[in-house]
Amino acid sequence: MKTLGMIGGLGPESTIEYYRRILAKYAEHRPGRAPSIIINSIDVNRGLGMLGEGHLDELAEYLVRSLHPLERAGADFALISANTPHIVFEEVERRSNVPLISIAEVTCAHAQTLGLTKLALLGTRFTMQSSFYAKVFSRKELSVLVPSESEQRYIHEKYIAELLIGIVLPETRQGVTEIITRMKAQDGIDGVILGGTELSLIFREPSVAGIPVLDTTEIHVQAAVDELLHD
Repeated sequence: MKTLGMIGGLGPESTIEYYRRILAKYAEHRPGRAPSIIINSIDVNRGLGMLGEGHLDELAEYLVRSLHPLERAGADFALISANTPHIVFEEVERRSNVPLISIAEVTCAHAQTLGLTKLALLGTRFTMQSSFYAKVFSRKELSVLVPSESEQRYIHEKYIAELLIGIVLPETRQGVTEIITRMKAQDGIDGVILGGTELSLIFREPSVAGIPVLDTTEIHVQAAVDELLHD
C-alpha cells in the first residue's frame, strides 16, 4: 500500500475536508479499507506572514522542512493541501525527496477535459496576484483571468476573516456569485477555478452562474486517491 504525505493546516478547515474526502473516495474503490496518510499540520498564520512580507524564500524553506517528517515517516508521494503555497511550488518540488502533486497541474488537466478555455481564478489575494496558475494553464493555451482590484479585496477579506476559520455565510456566497456573474458577462469566462481550497465550503455545486466550477480541493483529492490506488 502506498502512503500519502500531506502538508496541512493551511488552513485547518480545508485539511479536514481533504482528509474526509480522501477517505470517502478511497472507500468507493476499496470498501472497508482506509488509505495510509501522514499529515504534518503547520502554522497557517506563519505562512501568511511570510507571504505578506514577500519572503518567498522563507516560505519555500518552511514547506521543504515540513516535508522532511513526511519523508522520514515513509511517504511515497505528497501534496500541499492549499492553493496559495503553490506560489513557491516549483522550488519546493525541486528540493523534495518525494514526488509532489501540483494542484495547478491537475486542475489544468481537468479544465482541458471539460473543454474550457477562459477561466476566472478566485482565491486569496496572494493566489489571484500570482502567476502560478496562469503559467501552468498557458502551456495548454488556456487563459486565466482574475477579478477587479476591488473584487479581489472583497474575496481576500472574506477568505481570511471567514472561510479560513470555518465561517460559511450565505451573503458571502451571494457576493462571490455576483463577481462570477459579472466576469461571465463582461470577460466571457466559461469556467471558475476555486483557487482557494476553503472556497469549496461555499460552492459545492458543479456550476455557478451557469458555468462549471472547478473545485481544486476535489480535483487534488481525486489525483491523490488515483495515486494511492495505483499499484
